[in-house]
Order: sequence, then C-alpha cells, then structure tokens
Amino acid sequence: MGKRRKAVPFTQARSRLSDLFTRVVTRRERVVIERHGHERAAIVPVEDMEALERLEDQLDVAAAEAALAESDDRIPWERVKKDLGL
Repeated sequence: MGKRRKAVPFTQARSRLSDLFTRVVTRRERVVIERHGHERAAIVPVEDMEALERLEDQLDVAAAEAALAESDDRIPWERVKKDLGL
C-alpha cells in the first residue's frame, strides 16, 4: 500500500494548518504545498523524515567510501599532524 499524498495550495495550507497537521499525524498522509502552481514544500510524518535522513546518511557514507577507494594520494595521519604542528 502506497503512502497517501495530498497537494494543497499555500494559501489554503496556511488557513488549514491544524487540519493538515492532524491528517499527517493520524492518517500518515504526506501534504505537498504548492505555490504558483509548483510543488514547493511538504509536511510529512516524522518517521518519513527520519527515514529520509537515514537514506541521506547512507548515500553520504557510500560516496565517501567511493572517493577514498579512488584516491591513491593518501597522507598518513601522523604526517598531517606533524605538518600542522599538532
């Protein structure tokens, strides 16, 4: 079952924030806020935001690991400390 999603114009979202908040919390809907006909922001359950943040962290780690794997010009930590006078 997919997540329910509702698009709402900004002016309507502003006047119905309490109702939209309740829908997000109780029905686990995702509310997309539109302005000038374009999707600009969203109100989502905290669990969805946390899942997105975990995914971003995983992608960041994967990108860092890939960058390290490509690099042959590593400088030993002891040399970096010495060069910096630490």
